[in-house]
Amino acid sequence: MTAAPQPHRPLRTATAAPVRDASRTIRVPWRAASVAQVRRAVVEDLAGRDVPATVVDEAEIVASELVSNAIRHARPLSDGMLRVHWKVKGGVVEVEVTDGGSDSTPRPAPRTVWAPSGRGLRIVRSLAHEWGVTEDRTGSTVWASLGGPSRRRSH
Repeated sequence: MTAAPQPHRPLRTATAAPVRDASRTIRVPWRAASVAQVRRAVVEDLAGRDVPATVVDEAEIVASELVSNAIRHARPLSDGMLRVHWKVKGGVVEVEVTDGGSDSTPRPAPRTVWAPSGRGLRIVRSLAHEWGVTEDRTGSTVWASLGGPSRRRSH
């Protein structure tokens, strides 16, 4: 006796839809080589989501500038690291870098034609819809919001 032929059913494969709203945190050593590591991690993560390429590019630049500034002007966290956190929510990408703080509050340097450095936060300010600094007893966090209206703004 032969079995009756079964109707053809396509195989179901598990595919993950891109994660649109999510966050990621990494900790990196407080050293210059970490800038490239952070840049790669941010780009790879955001490129795997429905984030527009221009916002991915802006997030790459902002993350690079914030990590560079933390290494140049601040102290590491108590474990010798920096904390880099980014999230995507409602089409907005927020990037933040937490360090061990410094003797001054981060702010854009005055515009100078001949200065070899000091443009980092001016670049961040030009790309971000909003940016800011939060400080507490353990350090400071510099954050920037890209790709839409800020989630931090209170109305």
